[in-house]
Amino acid sequence: MSSVSKKIEELGLILPPAPPPAGLYKPVLVVNNFLYVSGQGPMLPDGSLMKGRVGDDLDLEKGKAGARQVGLTMLSTIQTHFGEIDRIKRLVKTLGMVNSTPDFENHPLVINGFSELMAEVFGSEHGVGVRSAVGMMLPGGIPVEIEAMFELH
Repeated sequence: MSSVSKKIEELGLILPPAPPPAGLYKPVLVVNNFLYVSGQGPMLPDGSLMKGRVGDDLDLEKGKAGARQVGLTMLSTIQTHFGEIDRIKRLVKTLGMVNSTPDFENHPLVINGFSELMAEVFGSEHGVGVRSAVGMMLPGGIPVEIEAMFELH
């Protein structure tokens, strides 16, 4: 069984810089045997945030790519603020929020970009947890924000 950090390397994933907190909160928090990760946006490798609204200037595939980028951002945040990414046993819960037009109805398909990345990194057994995917307005014009909870070894 390979470690999470080795899997990230094997997949050739490029993690963006971890974003600094945008308010008064902790990026990550450990309670008992769980790691909670605050809402993350799609940070790009150059340190800027992806912008757009699904159903408007972004189509489903670009929204899904944004959700995948949030997953990369979350992995970077975990490495930066928790450090021990190999202590993660499994993804438990995901809350995916999509900045979309009122008539857009495929929020779960957008959040699949995040979920598919977690399954690649942690495996299909440990990378898939419970999930919600909803549409709403998001800060800074980002297309996707995701928060998650992980179980630790």
